[in-house]
Amino acid sequence: MKYELPAEDRGYLRGLAHRQAEISAMPVMRQRERMWTEMNDAVPGARPPFVIESWTFDRDFMPASLFRCETPYGRALESAFLRNIRHHEVLGDDHVCPSVIDMGWHVWCDEFGIEIPVTYEKDFDGIVTGYHVDCPITDLSDGFDHVVKPSTFSVDREGTAAEKAFLEETFGDIMPVAIRSGTYGANSLTQRVVRLMSMETFFIAMYDCPDTLHALMAYLRDNAISMSGWAEREGLLELNNGNQCTCGTCFNFTTLLPKGEVEPGKVRLSDMWGVMDSQETVGVSPKLFHEFVFPYYRDLAEMFGLVYWGCCEPADPFWEASLQHIPNLKAISISRWADQAYMAEALAGKGIVYSRKPNPNLLGVDVVLDEEAWASELRTTLELTAGKLIPLEFVVRDVYTMHGNLAKARRATEIAQREIDGFYGPLG
Repeated sequence: MKYELPAEDRGYLRGLAHRQAEISAMPVMRQRERMWTEMNDAVPGARPPFVIESWTFDRDFMPASLFRCETPYGRALESAFLRNIRHHEVLGDDHVCPSVIDMGWHVWCDEFGIEIPVTYEKDFDGIVTGYHVDCPITDLSDGFDHVVKPSTFSVDREGTAAEKAFLEETFGDIMPVAIRSGTYGANSLTQRVVRLMSMETFFIAMYDCPDTLHALMAYLRDNAISMSGWAEREGLLELNNGNQCTCGTCFNFTTLLPKGEVEPGKVRLSDMWGVMDSQETVGVSPKLFHEFVFPYYRDLAEMFGLVYWGCCEPADPFWEASLQHIPNLKAISISRWADQAYMAEALAGKGIVYSRKPNPNLLGVDVVLDEEAWASELRTTLELTAGKLIPLEFVVRDVYTMHGNLAKARRATEIAQREIDGFYGPLG
């Protein structure tokens, strides 16, 4: 791919880069970095950060009327700059505006060796909000070897270098450019399961063909280990202990990683945050989860320095038998379906982040924000965790519309900061 921009877009994008650089240099960003670091490091009394994930309500946050670039690459750069700027100027939450232009390795992966068709559905605004997977396995008792092929993956180093050179030539006098990476493959095993078979087929297999299901879970685990190990050997891993995310908008600032000296190009999985979840097993009993799911996640978690667990699924049903035994567990999602009080007692004094996901319906359903209900939602969590030596963060996710009223999001942030101030004092 040849990287280029029309002259007008180039000048406009450089202006956005200058604005991002200005915001990133503000003293409040250093305060926020310390806040995230102290929280993840489990410093006693650390102030909880509060963030709102914006991409789900882009119909309001990033409407088409904002954009000026015509080329796809220009539009992608414009989107990244605008989002970083608008998190500060519009939302005012605890996002730390990046002081670096991030890009990724050009990595290619064919995980199953087959095409799995997916049909997407749009809502009345033309926004994709649902999808259907045409799963290739309809009965696991027939096995999976004839369907699933060994995964293949590769990296385009030349293409990666070309993009980095272009970004440095265009923006390098404003901000540095850095290659970032994930951990390549080792995250949600059960999400992969339900790409291969329906959830009904998955659940029935626990009774009809348990040995075959165990074999599939082991295959998926080994597949993930293979790709992550390949990325480590290829020198593709980049430290993610700063202004990067694990699950959604949960930022990784910490002094706990890396666990030792790291040579350039020699980052190990044990130097990194990993993330994993199992939303697909929310309807499974703790006993079946422990038998068919937990052992394979446990093996993956052993590879990482720190692990963030969970997304929207409740943690409490699986905590005692399984989740508390995940190696290197450092943060756990406390969704709106979790028993908050139970998890507060379970995490007391353990240094594991209580990653609270407030009820998104309070922001996304009603046109007008119910300020007292929103304040009460946050205050309940603050009260349940107070005095228990629990590092706490608030991450608002899955808000799909602000009804064209972004002032509602800003007000939600102001209320959150007010409630947090009441327990921890102002940011400073």
